[in-house]
Amino acid sequence: MPIVDSILMEFDQESKTTRKLLERLPEDKLTWKPHAKSQSLGVLSMHIATAPSNIAAAAALDTFEFAGAPTPEPKTRQEVLNAFSQGIAKVNETLKPMDDARMMAMWKATMKGQTILSVPRVAFIRSILLNHVYHHRGQLSVYLRLLDVPVPSIYGPSADENPFA
Repeated sequence: MPIVDSILMEFDQESKTTRKLLERLPEDKLTWKPHAKSQSLGVLSMHIATAPSNIAAAAALDTFEFAGAPTPEPKTRQEVLNAFSQGIAKVNETLKPMDDARMMAMWKATMKGQTILSVPRVAFIRSILLNHVYHHRGQLSVYLRLLDVPVPSIYGPSADENPFA
């Protein structure tokens, strides 16, 4: 099996779980923050929705210059869900053509011209496109809990949902 196929299979499976969380966003709380230093619910959700496609676009390059553009505050849950759906399609479109040689080729990230990361492309995709998004998805589940929104099952039962019962 090509490397990219295993990445895309995982991405597809995890995207279903991510969508369950995004579908529960309370629209009247998108500007809510659990702490002054935290991102708002809306910004965190939009980051989760758009990061995969942005990361896939970066992975398609041999060198990517980080610029640190801020994530916009969405106005509605549907705006987040639409961005997520578009992002899923973009990830598949961008990564699917990559053969094993391309996935194993070195990839570099720079900031202000200085190298900050140099790894095989697959390591960047695994670490940032997949694991980074899972990290933020975990944050989102805590935000939902703090807002008393039922948290869906992620890898097993939550206090609100048991897919095995």
